[in-house]
Amino acid sequence: MNTGADVVIGRLLAGGVEVCFANPGTSEMHFVAALDHTPAMRAVLCLFEGVATGAADGYARITGTPAATLLHLGPGLANGLANLHNARRAHSPVVNIVGDHATYHKEFDAPLESDIEALARWPEGLVFRPAAADALAVSVDEAITAAAGPPGRVVTVILPADYSWSTAEVPVVTTPEAPMRDDVAADIEPVAELLRTSGPGTALLLGGAATTEAGLIAAARISAAVGARALVETFPARLTRGAGVPPIERLAYLAEQAEQQLSGITHLILVGARSPVAFFAYPGKASGLVPRGTQIQTLEPADLDRLADVLAAPALPPAVQQPPALPSGPLNVANWVQVIGALLPENAVIVDEANTSGVLLPAATATSPRHDVLTLTGGAIGQGLPVAVGAAVAAPDRPVVALQADGSALYTISALWTMARERLDITVVILNNHAYAILQLELARVGSAATGPQSRSLLDLGNPDIDFVALATGFGVPASRASTAEELADQFRVAVAEPGPHLIDAAIPAWG
Repeated sequence: MNTGADVVIGRLLAGGVEVCFANPGTSEMHFVAALDHTPAMRAVLCLFEGVATGAADGYARITGTPAATLLHLGPGLANGLANLHNARRAHSPVVNIVGDHATYHKEFDAPLESDIEALARWPEGLVFRPAAADALAVSVDEAITAAAGPPGRVVTVILPADYSWSTAEVPVVTTPEAPMRDDVAADIEPVAELLRTSGPGTALLLGGAATTEAGLIAAARISAAVGARALVETFPARLTRGAGVPPIERLAYLAEQAEQQLSGITHLILVGARSPVAFFAYPGKASGLVPRGTQIQTLEPADLDRLADVLAAPALPPAVQQPPALPSGPLNVANWVQVIGALLPENAVIVDEANTSGVLLPAATATSPRHDVLTLTGGAIGQGLPVAVGAAVAAPDRPVVALQADGSALYTISALWTMARERLDITVVILNNHAYAILQLELARVGSAATGPQSRSLLDLGNPDIDFVALATGFGVPASRASTAEELADQFRVAVAEPGPHLIDAAIPAWG
C-alpha cells in the first residue's frame, strides 16, 4: 500500500514532473523517504528556498514544463516568494509541494503554524489543499494541469504531514476527452491593413512566445516591409539571440529612454507583451509609457508569421556575422561585455542579472553564436544564480553563463553549493563594483541625493570588500579574479572549456 507521499511523487512523475528542487523540514520527511522508492524523480537539494523556487523557474523557461519544489511549511514558502514572483512574470509553470502540520496538530498553533493559503495566492497562484489522503492524487493531477496552462502559472499543493505518512489510494483516473480544437484562424486582416496604412507610426512590442527565433524573424520581416518599429519587452522570460537572429532592440529599463523609443507612434501592437509602464513612480513623470492618444491592439504570437506572409514581407537577407574583437586593458562596463560576446560558446544559455554593469551586453552579443537569454522578469533581485541552476539541470548539454551583479548575487549566493554538488556546467561572472549601483542611479532619478555618511553607507558594498573567490571556493566552486580584459578572457576560456561550475570575480567600476 502506498503512503500519501508515494502517491504525490508518483502523480508528479505521471504528469511529466521529473525534477524536485527541495529544501525540506520535519513535516516533509516522509516525502523525502519516499524518494528512495521512486528514483525517476531527480531531487536537487538547495540550501535556501529562494534558490529552489528560482531554479524551478529557470528549469521551466528552458523546458516549457514544470518542475516541483519541496518547501517547509509557510515560512519555507515565504522564503521562496520573491523568485515565485519572477516566475509568475515569466509565466513559468511551477508546482510547489508545501508541507503542513498534521491536521490534528494545527489547532495547537505550534510555532511554525501560518496561513499557507494566503502566502501561496500572493504570486497569483492556485492552491490545492486536499480534504483527505485519498484526495492527494486528484489534487496533484489538477495542480500539474493548472500549472502547465497556457499560460504557465505557479501552483501550490499543501501536503499535511499525516496525509503524507498515511496510506492513500490512487483513484482510477479517466482521461477526459481533449476539447475540440478551434482551427479557425484569427482574422488578422485588420492588423495587416493598419500596418499597410500607418506602418511607420506603428510599433510591435514582443513578449512571451514572440521572442523565439521564429517570432523575431517574422517581426523583422514586418518591420522591413511596412516600416513599423519592432521592440522586445524590457525583461523577456526567454529571448533567442545571436548569429542569424534579428537583433531587435529591447525596450529600455529607464522610463525616459523607453519614452524616446516609443515617441511618435500612433498605434501599438502587443504581441505576447503587456502595455509598457515605468518600473517605479518618479516625481513629475508619467507612469504609463505609451504616448497619449496611441491606439493599442493585441496579436497572438502564433499569428506573427502569418501576418508577415499576408503583408508579403520579404525574407531577410543573410546577416553579417562579426563577433566583437577581444579588447584589452583594465575592465570597465564597455569592454567586459566584449569579452563575453567574443568568447560566448555555441548554444549557450545566458542568465542575465548583470544590472547596471550589463547595459551594453545586448549590443556586444548580437552577433555571437546562437544563444538564449533569461532575464529578471519580475525585478525581484536574487534570481540569477538560482535560474542558472534550473537552466543547467534542464539542459545539461548546453553551457550556462550567469552574468551576475555583486549585490544581487548575495541574496542567493548559496546556489553555488548546489552547482558544485550537482556538477552543473555553469560559468558565473560576478560584476563586482562594490556597490548597489542601481540604487545610486535611482537616487538621482527620484530627485534625491545621498550626501551624508549614513545614506551613502546603505548603497556601498565595501568596508569590508566581499571576497567572492573565497566564498565560491568555500562552496566548492573553483574561482578566480580578473581585473583586466585579458585576464577575463583567459579565465572565461578555461571556465567554459572545463566541465562543472566556475566563478570569475570581475572588477568593474561603477557605471558613470
